[in-house]
Amino acid sequence: MIKVENLRKRYGASTVVDDVTMTVERGRFAVIVGTSGSGKSTLLRMINRLVEPDAGRVLIDGKDTRDEPAHLLRRRIGYAIQGHGLFPHRTVAENIATVPHLLGWSEARIRPRIEELLHAFQLDPAGYAHKFPHQLSGGQQQRVGVARALAAEPAVLLMDEPFGALDPIIRGKAQDDLLAIQRRFGTTIVLVTHDMDEAFRLGDRVAVMSHGRMLQYDRPAALLTRPADPLVARMTGIADRALRLLSLTGAGELATPGAADGPEIPAAASLRDALSELLWRGASAGRVMREDGTVQGQLTIAAIIAHGKPA
Repeated sequence: MIKVENLRKRYGASTVVDDVTMTVERGRFAVIVGTSGSGKSTLLRMINRLVEPDAGRVLIDGKDTRDEPAHLLRRRIGYAIQGHGLFPHRTVAENIATVPHLLGWSEARIRPRIEELLHAFQLDPAGYAHKFPHQLSGGQQQRVGVARALAAEPAVLLMDEPFGALDPIIRGKAQDDLLAIQRRFGTTIVLVTHDMDEAFRLGDRVAVMSHGRMLQYDRPAALLTRPADPLVARMTGIADRALRLLSLTGAGELATPGAADGPEIPAAASLRDALSELLWRGASAGRVMREDGTVQGQLTIAAIIAHGKPA
């Protein structure tokens, strides 16, 4: 869906994005992570031409983004930022309808889309459609901001530190909501963050940037087990690497034939959660259960620990 080819951007003597290439497949969730000044936000903004590249190009669905006016390009790409950016003088419904109105949608098409998105974000249209942003909590405002970005049914959604202003509890819920929405609508998402835990929780693939360069772009598990650069290894955290790796794998993926006498473990549970359950129960193994209540196999503490050791 998105192909970035040799993008470069300079401001004066500083190169803020240095020959970056990456591909985001249709329906996938890519996360760009890096410290302040790494170039991650500039890279994101070059995708929708809020920043024009000095060299290289961006293709969306096979088409060069330079082949159409920038303002028209942005109307078909969702964009959500930290602090939501809602118009304070417009209601929730009016905020969500912003881009559909610009695209000339009829009211008969806009109204059901607003209701669909509010329901998707667990906001009852009857109670929230006519509220103003100041009447919402921070988490609710952020959900409306993402709903507005999705209103015109974009194939691509760009997000720049969208949850940075939220407290940790609300942030976790917002991340869960975003994953559910992404699965429901099949949107291709590129999200920028400085938080490695957030990157690993959300991304199918994660790009690690530093000083304008992309150090590695790979699956989260590959970043943990095969870091391509010493900085990538430091950013993923040597001490936390094993636990992060266990959080990325489901119990069902490591189950082996057999039925241990220990506690039941849902197949969808992460290995980290499975390990906690087994240690809490004082059991060396447990039964891995499918959603339909049947036994998939067994899982041992020894197998979990072995999986958590980097190759």
